Amino acid sequence: MWTEVKAEYKRSENVRPCVKPRMVTWRIEDARVTVHCALPHQRPHKGYILGGLVWFTIPFALATALGLAGNALNVKLTGDDAGSGLVPPAAGIVLLGKVGGYFVITQLTMAILSTGSAECIAVSSLLSYDIYRTYIKPDASGMTIMLMSRAFVCIWALVMAIASIVLNEMGVGLGYVYNFMATALGSAVVPIACSIYTDKLDATFAIAAAVLGMISALIAWLGSADANADDWCGPGCSLFDKSGTLKAQLVGGITALLSSFIICMVGCIVKPQNFDWSVLTTEIKLVGGDGGENAKTLGDDADATPEALLAAKEWIFKYGVGYSIFLVVLWPLACIPMGVFGKSSFQLWAAVALMWGWCASIVIIVMPVYESWDGIKGAIGNMIGKSSPAEKASSTPAAEVGSA
Repeated sequence: MWTEVKAEYKRSENVRPCVKPRMVTWRIEDARVTVHCALPHQRPHKGYILGGLVWFTIPFALATALGLAGNALNVKLTGDDAGSGLVPPAAGIVLLGKVGGYFVITQLTMAILSTGSAECIAVSSLLSYDIYRTYIKPDASGMTIMLMSRAFVCIWALVMAIASIVLNEMGVGLGYVYNFMATALGSAVVPIACSIYTDKLDATFAIAAAVLGMISALIAWLGSADANADDWCGPGCSLFDKSGTLKAQLVGGITALLSSFIICMVGCIVKPQNFDWSVLTTEIKLVGGDGGENAKTLGDDADATPEALLAAKEWIFKYGVGYSIFLVVLWPLACIPMGVFGKSSFQLWAAVALMWGWCASIVIIVMPVYESWDGIKGAIGNMIGKSSPAEKASSTPAAEVGSA
């Protein structure tokens, strides 16, 4: 789960760009949680902070570059076109012709395939392990779970495809769906956070906070949209247009977050669970059939000890909270005294966006290669018939024993 701040760029009467804060959306994404659980213990907490800073390049640098380029070049797009995410390709085509369009298509294809595959794997893991293995066939072998996981990947891919077609035929744009996630999913943020950071919240109040929070958010969202339709949308708007205004969806998102927070706090005080964390290391049933049932839940490395995990937790709170305060509070506050950006102010903004984008690109390309370099060399060595130094070291004692 994470917060995302988007920016809407408009031009003032003297044609200087003005940056206006847009709404905050919350997402609960099972793909990120699944990837986190699959990684070694020493990597995820630092990787997620770094990944968040890299991801921030997308709304920050792209909005500064292509968003304002489309505005400056007078690209003819309607509000529906912008809500459907057509600003980047339109600006790219105007700037670079067909090549710009191809660049944007390549970028979107890579992003969509990456996100779609991650979501399919995450949902299939949840359905295979948390539902099929837990409630339907507890004694399922590793091979059976793998087959069910593959089937669920295909099923969820079809679900996503059908949902996309239906929403497109209904005229629901990408912007509407994206902002609506705050109303639909925001109530799950606090229960998930409490389930990780405190032992007080029990299952009843966690479920109640998520469900009742979403119901409260829907009521507040539709109620505010209808009550303020003339001010926010204008006379004669349809219910769909009323509910799609940023202010109405902001009301729904904040209601979801705050109502679930209140319910969780009541649950922690009135009915504390006092959960025993040792259950996660002693009672988790690992998959059998390939020797995995004899492994330790946290593994054998030094970074899997409780002390190391507590140190990682402190690191997360220190830097995660610090970066969040800087990006969500301090940075916007620092821009308020500037008002409408003049030329020099916007040059500074564009320079920061440019440097951020280049640094993020270098990090996301170089770091994975550096981290996996030993594995890459080993794979290349196996392809060309050369063994790695580790394989030579492991085979030397055996050879010596055989000659002796």
